[in-house]
Amino acid sequence: MIKNKLKQAWAEGKPTINGWLSIANSFTAEIMAAQGYDSIGIDLQHGAVDYQAALSMLQAMRTSGVVPLVRVPWLEPGAIMKALDAGAYGVICPMVNTAEQAAEFVSYMRYPPLGQRSFGPTRVNFSAGANYASEANSEILAFAMVETAEAMDNLEAIASTPGLDGIYVGPADLTLGLGQGRLAPAFDREEPEMIEALQKIVAACRKAGIRAALHCGAPDYAARATSWGFNMTTVSNDVRMLAGAAEANVRRFRELIGGAASTASGKGGY
Repeated sequence: MIKNKLKQAWAEGKPTINGWLSIANSFTAEIMAAQGYDSIGIDLQHGAVDYQAALSMLQAMRTSGVVPLVRVPWLEPGAIMKALDAGAYGVICPMVNTAEQAAEFVSYMRYPPLGQRSFGPTRVNFSAGANYASEANSEILAFAMVETAEAMDNLEAIASTPGLDGIYVGPADLTLGLGQGRLAPAFDREEPEMIEALQKIVAACRKAGIRAALHCGAPDYAARATSWGFNMTTVSNDVRMLAGAAEANVRRFRELIGGAASTASGKGGY
């Protein structure tokens, strides 16, 4: 089986950068995978992506050698196992709030005797190379998302779940959960209580001997998170980068021509 490059990098003490795909398009996936990321996550929870599109996106990313990850919609065995069978080398599971849920998640990720994953690696049997059945348990990554007040209350118990490889922080939902409605959901938090929570997660992961990952909006914040001890940071996503680059080009054009109004009518046609 092809080895998981994320595990190799972390074993060498190297932080990794993860890309994020929310647009259901194999060409977008191919472009993103060629930009030097260590891994790329496909978002089946909040992205505009269904299973068939995700399968094509995983195929498009294969030649780059990037490690393919999938965030599944929920803690549901069918979705988790199908993501693995499609070729994911790691699964990110949202809204894991208790140690019991973390153990349930891990069980869906591992073949017996370590779990209850059903055998049927339709695509990954080809994409991952030989001996998948005997090596998958040790190569595939299980990331539980901590993003609620309940999960923070159970943080150490979740982190110490046998077979769990890491905790992935969703800062927007975590802000909603910890902020009690006072703070709007967003990435790259600067509030002292949120930074304290992030650093608490890192400490719990270190204590349990697992990895900590954080979804970020900008590379500067991702670098700060790495200095706190996060092993993997996700920087933005395809939607935000497309919108940001397009907006910047339009704004710059308007500046250069003196802010002249657009000649487009906005009422159809070209």
